[in-house]
Amino acid sequence: MSFAPVHRLILALLPGPRTQGMADTLVEETDRFIARPLPLFVSDGLKMYIQALLRRYHYTREFARTGKPGRPRKALQLPLQELRYAQVVKKRRNGRVVGVEKRIIFGSPDDIPRSEISTSYIERQNLTLRQENHRLERKTLGYSKDDKWLGYQCTFYRTHCNFVRTNDALKIPVEPPQKAYLRRKYQKRTPLMSLGITDHVWSMDELLRYPYYKTSTN
Repeated sequence: MSFAPVHRLILALLPGPRTQGMADTLVEETDRFIARPLPLFVSDGLKMYIQALLRRYHYTREFARTGKPGRPRKALQLPLQELRYAQVVKKRRNGRVVGVEKRIIFGSPDDIPRSEISTSYIERQNLTLRQENHRLERKTLGYSKDDKWLGYQCTFYRTHCNFVRTNDALKIPVEPPQKAYLRRKYQKRTPLMSLGITDHVWSMDELLRYPYYKTSTN
């Protein structure tokens, strides 16, 4: 899962094993929804994300031939100057977390505040995902038995969270009318309302009836 913590927005949600191919796909899917300049990327200590980000955000440095015998020096893939990436590595002992290390992989320590190197929000979202998604429950009859249908369900869950489900962290105060002795109220918002993409909380009926694709009339 990739997650924009400021707006509580799920950018990509892909079911599957934690392989290099899945990490590459996750970064590619995420890149479709982010703007430039690049945001700060933060993940756990999985090394596959390093290679996935480097493949997506790099420039190639070529080396001129020296004219000497032997193979020429291979070109290098170097990270873009705007790429910032850090990891939160948890050290465990006997199943308990005994230490947390924050590592800066790409970028300058001066440009990456230590307070922003955190995975707390996405870890909380992962917990909510498993609590509410019956297909991910272990040792029950409801777990998903087909990767294709699990993928469909994850797509629906991501859409529901972004359009329909409100988040208390995104609510904004609504001032009462003048000379009205009313308690301050708040307007609840969804992640896409926080981004300004939609101006209201979608209902399930609106979500399911929305024509998200158009058929050809030719």
